[in-house]
Order: sequence, then C-alpha cells, then structure tokens
Amino acid sequence: MGRIDEALERFSAGFNCAQSVLGPFVETGKEEGQRVLRLASSFGGGMRVGEVCGAVTGALMVIGSREGYYLPEDQTAKERCSKLTLQFMEEYSQRKGTLFCREILGYDVRDQAAAERHAATKGQKCGEAIRLAIELLAEMGIE
Repeated sequence: MGRIDEALERFSAGFNCAQSVLGPFVETGKEEGQRVLRLASSFGGGMRVGEVCGAVTGALMVIGSREGYYLPEDQTAKERCSKLTLQFMEEYSQRKGTLFCREILGYDVRDQAAAERHAATKGQKCGEAIRLAIELLAEMGIE
C-alpha cells in the first residue's frame, strides 16, 4: 500500500489530517510511533480552530523528523529544514490556494451547525488536502 492510500485509510478510520499524513512515515506499532501520533493529535482541524491545515502541519512534522535538527549549533540542518519547510508551505499554498483549514473546508470548524451543514463534503476536501501534502513530500524527495 502506498503512503497516500495508507494516509487516506487512516483518515477514514478516524485519525485527523495531521495524524493521517504523519502516520505512513512512522512505525506506529512501536512506542515512539504511538507517541508521535499522540503529539499530532492536537493539530487536526487547523489546531482545532481552523488555522493552518492539519495536512500541512503533519507534513511539516515529517520534514522535521527527516531533515530537522536536534543540536542548536547544527546550522546546516537548521538551514536545510527551514528551506524545505518554506518550500513546502509555498508550494502547498500555491496549489491549494491557502494554508488554512477554514478556507479549505469553507466554514469555521468551531461552528457546530456549519460543520453539520458541510459534513458531506468534509471528507473529500480533507482527503484532497492529505493527498496533496504527501504528493508534495514525495516531489521534494522526502521519504
């Protein structure tokens, strides 16, 4: 199963967009993988307030896990991670037209009545956001 299919399967099973994008890049059966998914759980729904899309934040977590730095003096890794983060966000925004969950979904995620009115289209819109995030990671060579 490819990463996109796995991510969409995760989303269908109840994971949020950030967890769905991140999941195919971690070994979720291991304790560390489970911890990573727990960390991502607050990032769905644009951090639950419609801000930056969870698919984007999940992808940024993937970039950080692959290209990030853990030593403050590691300027090479710091610059590379920064460059990749900006590249991803610019390309995602250009292709999707926005980085914001509320704009992708077309409603304020905090408004329960609006969420109910848009329930029929949410899965499709989130699926497209997840697919794009993983496609961009692959295009950028993030494995």
